[in-house]
Amino acid sequence: MAYDAAFGQQRLKRARIAVALTFCVHGAVTGSFATRIPWIQDHASVSAGQLGLALAFPAIGASIAMPLAGAVSHRFGARNALRGLLAMWTLSLILPALAPNLVALCAALFVYGATAGMSDVAMNALGVETENRLGRSIMSSLHGMWSVGTLIGSAGGTLAAHMDSDARVHHALAAVTLTVLGLIACRGVLDLRSAPDEEPPPRFTLPPKSAVVIGAIGFCAVFAEGASLDWSAVYLRDELSSSAGVAAASTTAFALTMAVARLVGDRVVDRFGAVRTVRWGGVLATAGGLLVVSAAHPAMAMAGFGLIGLGVAVVVPVAFAAAARSGPRPAQAIAGVATITYTSGLIAPSAIGAVADVTSLMVSFGLVTALAFGLVIGAGVLRGARGATVRKPDAGAGTGTDTGTGTGTEAPQAAGAAVPDSRS
Repeated sequence: MAYDAAFGQQRLKRARIAVALTFCVHGAVTGSFATRIPWIQDHASVSAGQLGLALAFPAIGASIAMPLAGAVSHRFGARNALRGLLAMWTLSLILPALAPNLVALCAALFVYGATAGMSDVAMNALGVETENRLGRSIMSSLHGMWSVGTLIGSAGGTLAAHMDSDARVHHALAAVTLTVLGLIACRGVLDLRSAPDEEPPPRFTLPPKSAVVIGAIGFCAVFAEGASLDWSAVYLRDELSSSAGVAAASTTAFALTMAVARLVGDRVVDRFGAVRTVRWGGVLATAGGLLVVSAAHPAMAMAGFGLIGLGVAVVVPVAFAAAARSGPRPAQAIAGVATITYTSGLIAPSAIGAVADVTSLMVSFGLVTALAFGLVIGAGVLRGARGATVRKPDAGAGTGTDTGTGTGTEAPQAAGAAVPDSRS
């Protein structure tokens, strides 16, 4: 029995590494695309306003397609679903650079976003189940790996742009490489299958009420994240008369803060619990927002943006974990929360700009500060997300065929019952 338990833990550790690699691959696609947007804009001959319209289509595609992920996982099993959806996402990287005009670009980005959203839901559901069986938090570090992948993809894209390479060639090579890496990584993830008599989830459905409540917390965090990423450099330039280099450095520092905080966030969540972690994260983010709006010097504003990044970094991973434990269908709940957070990411940049047009960027970040304070008030809805007070898996858990031959029949929602988090 001791040997079986040890063997099962080894499989779970391999499954954790495998799902972490899928997050890294997913992020690398995003980084590869983002760095070549100027080339894509020139190739499609679109104006800045038309580009802004086109860049809304990934979020639209993701929001429409994400509810399908649960049905795909039910029919094909979690591993096969992730394998197929991740491959579709990596290969979709080829499409935007091929678009010759605005209509084609919008269509390409719609497909790009739809495959991104479905693979996102599938890998987060597998991440939550792996976390359940390990008996400790891993979701924050998984999202940290996504940020690492984004940085890797951005570095490759920056090099390709510096060499003035054709984005069609760059993205084709990147897509093939990332597809192969993704397929290899998917071989090690848990292979979860629904019971033969289990009713399949509906293809399209509204998010469950629990997901809406949890998604509201994710909405606040992603709004603050998106506003800071897109507007921090502009804020330093326009409000504090910073140089272009200092302004750009604020965005880079914010992104690095987010990545580092997510990589170490699991230890914090395990130590203090999900509710307390998000609540104190909200305090940090609120303090950061107050620093930004009251800043008289660029360094003060940069410190404020850093605190915002530190405060919101683990909220989305914890929200996904809480959603997966909020009802009988984890993928459906995660899709609901993901839809809300994607929507927040879609409207945040334009909302900040609209408020700034009427008032000022300082007032816009007053709104960000208010939403950050919403994390302090609403953190209690995450009670039940993974924290230190978890039920450890039984001896031998995960020793079946879930991570081996792929013939297991345990449904994703059957394992890892939520344990209320009393650390409020």
